[in-house]
Amino acid sequence: MGPPRALAAIAMLTAIGAAPAPEPFYLGGDLSYANEMRDCGAVYRAGGKPVDPFVLMKQRGGNLARIRIWNDPKWTHYSTLADVKVSIDRAHKAGLQVLLDFHYSDDWADGDKQNPPAAWVGLTDAQQAQALHDYTRQVLDTLAREKLWPELVQVGNETNPELAAGPKKAINWQRNALLLNAGLRAVRESAKAAGKPVQTMLHIAQPENAEPWFAAATQAGVTDYDMIGLSYYRKWSTQSVTGLTATITRLRATYQKPVMVVETAYPFTTDNADESANLLGADSLDPAHPATPAGQRAYMIDLTRAVFRAGGNGVNYWAPDWVSTRCGTRWGKGSGWENAAWFDFHHRLEALPVLDFLAERPTDTAK
Repeated sequence: MGPPRALAAIAMLTAIGAAPAPEPFYLGGDLSYANEMRDCGAVYRAGGKPVDPFVLMKQRGGNLARIRIWNDPKWTHYSTLADVKVSIDRAHKAGLQVLLDFHYSDDWADGDKQNPPAAWVGLTDAQQAQALHDYTRQVLDTLAREKLWPELVQVGNETNPELAAGPKKAINWQRNALLLNAGLRAVRESAKAAGKPVQTMLHIAQPENAEPWFAAATQAGVTDYDMIGLSYYRKWSTQSVTGLTATITRLRATYQKPVMVVETAYPFTTDNADESANLLGADSLDPAHPATPAGQRAYMIDLTRAVFRAGGNGVNYWAPDWVSTRCGTRWGKGSGWENAAWFDFHHRLEALPVLDFLAERPTDTAK
């Protein structure tokens, strides 16, 4: 028997006249950088005192930490299975649930590219599907044995392009469905073997891309997933928040599945703390929300309330922990995201008021 389906359970209880349990909601952040930032010397603060970002997120009302995993990244020792174990342990000890985000790549997979792991290059479609299935099982079975089971699992990250097929191009849905279904099946099998519940997610970048993608996926036979995840960044989307929420409402009605904004962010300043260019600059701003601590807070609260009003089940902030340190990336020293983090580099990484959005609840939408 598969994992519980929140919407199906609500419908069944309503049909027999029982009061349905509230649908789960999720508020949190992607803390995949937290271990690296700690190693690089970052000290986050709240009220001037050092704080663990997992603990702080829980204290402020959050309940979900998203953690990414790469297959075999030779260029870093973070976001590996070993690193993910540390992150899940930190999250669970803080009282958070975990959304494990499989990129199915040795590097970043996103809405522009889905590069296959080096070990999968040259395999036939059937062999790649088997490799993806076996890798997913191996990771999840390992986590189950070590009592680090993730409550939610993302089968692919921003899979607008064809999974594990390289740069963006027209999707071969026969192959794409083969791989996606192999990953989803592996999650179900591992959950059954472990005796653990799980919620599966498919994730698309920017709301304007979601409806055609999910329609094509359904036609190709990709249906055994529990949740729809969306990235929403004003810089890269053609839709306003109103367009986002309309899309959420339609997706939920069409597929009868919860919809989460699983990636979003907003800058609290356009200043730069290091030599790495800011990814979110003035071109990322909503006219009603300036790039100030108060503007960042207001944007996230307004967005969260709008998502809940539209029937969405949560909002997850991307890389709130990626601050400027002595370390860097292949693109430069420091961070390209420090001006959109939850910690103010002007004030010794003091926690910003944006964390207030974590205290929002679906029942607050009338505000």
